[in-house]
Amino acid sequence: MEAKTNTKPSSLRWAILRQALLRKTRESPDNQSPSAIKRISRKTHQGFNLIPGQVVEDHVNEESNFRDVCICYALPVDGTPKILVKQRVNNGVDLSDFEVSDRYNVDNTGLVCQWPSEDVLAYFCLSHADMFRSKRVIELGSGYGLAGLVIAATTEALEVVISDGNPVVVDYIQHSIDANSTAFGNTKVKTVTLHWDEEVTYNISNTFDVIVASDCTFFKEFHNALACTIKLLLKNVGRSEAIFFSPKRGDSLDKFLEKIEENGLHFSITENYDSEVWKRHQGFVAGDDTWPSYEKHHCYPLMVRITL
Repeated sequence: MEAKTNTKPSSLRWAILRQALLRKTRESPDNQSPSAIKRISRKTHQGFNLIPGQVVEDHVNEESNFRDVCICYALPVDGTPKILVKQRVNNGVDLSDFEVSDRYNVDNTGLVCQWPSEDVLAYFCLSHADMFRSKRVIELGSGYGLAGLVIAATTEALEVVISDGNPVVVDYIQHSIDANSTAFGNTKVKTVTLHWDEEVTYNISNTFDVIVASDCTFFKEFHNALACTIKLLLKNVGRSEAIFFSPKRGDSLDKFLEKIEENGLHFSITENYDSEVWKRHQGFVAGDDTWPSYEKHHCYPLMVRITL
């Protein structure tokens, strides 16, 4: 059961950072046992590996003290381009990131890594390109934006906006858009800093045919703002929908869906939405040791479709 607390999210972030820094001064990598490391996070370096990526050595950024890397993602469909994504080395969060987090009241999860649900979302979009053809699409809480980049490069969408609330993340997205510009054809691609709890000041209200997002429902304090943002952005003439991929994570997904209904939106949930994703999920549940900390409700993203 989750304990109730009145502590502000910013205070919690600083408390976590303090603990991490204290651990770093007391421990060295040599005395961290494999079992202890496994307990730190369910994310670690595991994932569904639907779109494999490799570090491109000649793109490593020396100016950032090798904190940044360029990952080349090979899309598993013949004739599709490779996607270059600039991102941090896994778990490469530093003090300045927490300062940005406090200043803009956003979380840092988009900087930590490429999360497994983003891999699933990108794969789903690649496998269902017809859903996006000639459509205006926005990715919310995109992190490094792999799904948005895949949509832009492979589906012949009219426009793709890749958004996040963290301006540091948005800078990374812009680097990736520039690196892949020749892959987008006639699709317009841009990134914006979009805060769910602020009124949208530029002209994107009620303009999108499709909204996509992955793993954006964990923080309950953002649930209502996210639901309002979905309602604001979806096109209100003709067919439009939001497609979310999110694990249950305790009651966090259920609480988000309550806010969806409170805002007059409708939703449906699909557990088995892709045969390949389902096959890998079943393998992890059965004990596939490539993801030893796998737990269904924390790791497997359900597909949620939201409509006006």
